[in-house]
Amino acid sequence: WGREQGRGSQGRQMERNSELFTLTYGALVTQLCKDYENDEEVNKQLDKMGYNIGVRLIEDFLARSSIGRCQDFRETADVIAKVAFKMYLGVTPSVTNWSPAGDEFSLILENNPLVDFVELPDNHNTLVYSNLLCGVLRGALEMVQMAVDVKFVQDTLRGDNVTEIRMKFIKRIEENLPAGDE
Repeated sequence: WGREQGRGSQGRQMERNSELFTLTYGALVTQLCKDYENDEEVNKQLDKMGYNIGVRLIEDFLARSSIGRCQDFRETADVIAKVAFKMYLGVTPSVTNWSPAGDEFSLILENNPLVDFVELPDNHNTLVYSNLLCGVLRGALEMVQMAVDVKFVQDTLRGDNVTEIRMKFIKRIEENLPAGDE
């Protein structure tokens, strides 16, 4: 008795987990806004927290997804959009706006689950509410030897039609192996 039956119960549980995460994240951002003088400092803290999450999350991602090393930045972009975002946020952003050199692209989120139930107050017009995601992406990719620059360029919270995260490949990080281990 009391147990939900069928496949629908798993979907409802995921939805509840998602809502709980969204509300908890909102409480975190609210507290940071109280603790720090300005939005720029809050943005830095969100990025730093995200980075620390990404550094740890990559191991879980690699274990759960069974995905090997990506051959290039395009494959990395597809894995981020089609596997990682789906796995952790339940959404699949589109990968678009590639630079001619192939070292920069955009992730377009039609629906950013972090901003459900959120309205930015007028006095926080420079707050990048979901900046945690930039840090997560940067931290996770650094752990697989890829230095990237990640930033929000559009945000539905600011009245844009979509949320756009811009990612730029900076360099491949050489693994520092101890002498003799090469």
